[in-house]
Amino acid sequence: MKSFFEKECVLCYITLITSPSLFGDLFASLVANSQDWYTAEDPLISFNPILKNGMRSLTTGGQMSSFSIAVLPGDGIGPEVIDAVIPLAEQAATLDKTRFEWTHYPWNSEYYRNNGRMAPEDFVEQLRHHNAILLGAIGHPDIPDHVTLNGLLLPIRRKFDQCICIRPSYLYEGITSPLRDKNGGDIDILVFRENTEGEYAQIGGRLYNATDHDVAIQTSLYTRRGCTRIIQAAFEASRKRKQKVSSITKSNAQGFGMVLWDDVFKNVSKSYPDIETESVLIDRACMDFVRRPETFDVVVASNLFGDILTDLGAILVGSLGLAPSANITLDPDFPSMFEPVHGSAPDITGQNIANPIATVLSVAMMMDHLGLKNGAQALDASVKELLRTHGPRTPDIGGTSKTQEVAAALSDLVTQHS
Repeated sequence: MKSFFEKECVLCYITLITSPSLFGDLFASLVANSQDWYTAEDPLISFNPILKNGMRSLTTGGQMSSFSIAVLPGDGIGPEVIDAVIPLAEQAATLDKTRFEWTHYPWNSEYYRNNGRMAPEDFVEQLRHHNAILLGAIGHPDIPDHVTLNGLLLPIRRKFDQCICIRPSYLYEGITSPLRDKNGGDIDILVFRENTEGEYAQIGGRLYNATDHDVAIQTSLYTRRGCTRIIQAAFEASRKRKQKVSSITKSNAQGFGMVLWDDVFKNVSKSYPDIETESVLIDRACMDFVRRPETFDVVVASNLFGDILTDLGAILVGSLGLAPSANITLDPDFPSMFEPVHGSAPDITGQNIANPIATVLSVAMMMDHLGLKNGAQALDASVKELLRTHGPRTPDIGGTSKTQEVAAALSDLVTQHS
């Protein structure tokens, strides 16, 4: 544990303090279990945070011939959108003279009901050798969300140190925003969400469950290392955009963890004198996402704040069905993971009306990350053209088309970009 205390500045706040002895016991548990989230040292952070990682393709004579992709269709509409989009991904891969080798894993809520856990004990090892992971959705109304989330999704993010979550919110031409007077391109926000610590560190405990003395402690954890790499990634991305970074904080009320975040943001910004910066409290940020979203460019936020803001951003640009995401690791020996933001949507499962576009855009991000530029650009351009021309669309964005009909229309457009 020496490196943990010598190399990390750990600042945590306790949601409920009951007694010195209880806190001591829980802190001892924190130390004992810290290796669950603390991994080996990072490579030097001097990178394009969106694209340059994971180039571990299968090769033939020095030529990239295929990429190994782990597929987790998951629950609800997850399998529906994955099944619709995989043929599109294969079609787009040919534009880069490569192909995907898909390995499907049946780890979901049904697996949990049959086995008492979301995945086998060695599931991380099974995923490790792949170039990337494509996830559909995880969650079922009959199983508590903390079980499904902590049984599969969060361990993948932590074990592979997928520290950078990238979630774009872009208003496409042809899509009506719930905000008046907003046209295509008026909203273009790229959120960098810290993805392995913060409020989702899952450190704490609960005692005297279901009694009058029931007590819970939930600890948020911030490290200088974790804050630095997500904030630095945001600054790097801003140089290719409008050169503005907004840091979302709550340091007026959270006087330890968020103050560390603010300190790191100020320090990192000194290396980017060409980038405009602002620090915005989370409550004001929520208001400004609604009343003046066009003033944001790159946004960097903690795990919880980034999660909330990107769901809000997805609705402002038309639908969660248009919102992709990437979970990026900086370790070239680990896979990154790509997933639509929309979740399992049990209310529409089985109706074949799930919007596949968020998954298409997630695949485009995956291809970009793997260096498959032609395919990524073809998928992105096809989505833009489909929406601009009011082609087939699912009910969430005002259409009547089925999932497969949207995918077929996109396939025709990808062909035109060949």
